[in-house]
Amino acid sequence: MPSDYNHLLDATIQHIEDLKSRGVKNIAVSKETLRALAQSPPAKSQILNLQPQIQFAAPVAKTQATISMPAPVATPKSEITSSLPEKAAAFTALRERALSCVKCPHLASSRKNVVFGVGNIDAQLMFVGEAPGADEDAQGEPFVGAAGQLLTKIISATGLSRADVYIANILKCRPDTPGQLSGNRKPTAEEMKTCLPYLHEQIDLIRPKVIVALGATAVEGLLGKTVGITKLRGNWQTYRGTPLMPTYHPAYLLRNQAMSEKRRVWEDMLAVMEKLEMPASEKQRNYFLK
Repeated sequence: MPSDYNHLLDATIQHIEDLKSRGVKNIAVSKETLRALAQSPPAKSQILNLQPQIQFAAPVAKTQATISMPAPVATPKSEITSSLPEKAAAFTALRERALSCVKCPHLASSRKNVVFGVGNIDAQLMFVGEAPGADEDAQGEPFVGAAGQLLTKIISATGLSRADVYIANILKCRPDTPGQLSGNRKPTAEEMKTCLPYLHEQIDLIRPKVIVALGATAVEGLLGKTVGITKLRGNWQTYRGTPLMPTYHPAYLLRNQAMSEKRRVWEDMLAVMEKLEMPASEKQRNYFLK
């Protein structure tokens, strides 16, 4: 059976399970889809046309209160492409599941956008942060605020661009801050546990050669370690066989702009470049040195 058919089948089953947990009891399936499913595994052209034919009926009315969802901000959807069409299809299915997720009702009701992730799904290097902030929630893209702009500069300093790497977060929704007009809070352990499967699937599909964990929360989510980031940063860890470099979150460098702290983060990135067998010029090696 073609792998892309398997990916689509798995994504459909997961989506149905998600709908079931939300109270959906009826699913309308077209006659064309039923005929296609009754046949042998379809060709790739049929697979690409199969998913849009499945339409889900509205959930049966329940006595419990429903979640009132805010209208999402209209943001352009980045096209998911890959050298392997089945990988792109699986990633698209995963993205659609994440975008419709309401497993954390308090986050689903307060968010403007699900911040799934952005970048190259064939990337060798992946960055994982904590959770979306206000700017990310508004735009639907991770690391677009002040800390994100600094991360972009760090990536550029290695000779790469945001389009070359993949960027995601432990949490796909901004942690709600009831009663506060601004600010962020750390995700709870329960929120991370609920949302982490999406990130694990992203990593499994991307298969980066190196992961950079930005800050203590990213390390905690990926490795389950609550040791301070000061002790872990700069020391290689392993995430399910993949080398992982813990380093400071860019927001920390915005608060503490000492040259010594910038140099520590840059040393971590030099180690990442070496692990990826990327050349480093003398100029790059001397960044933030007196």
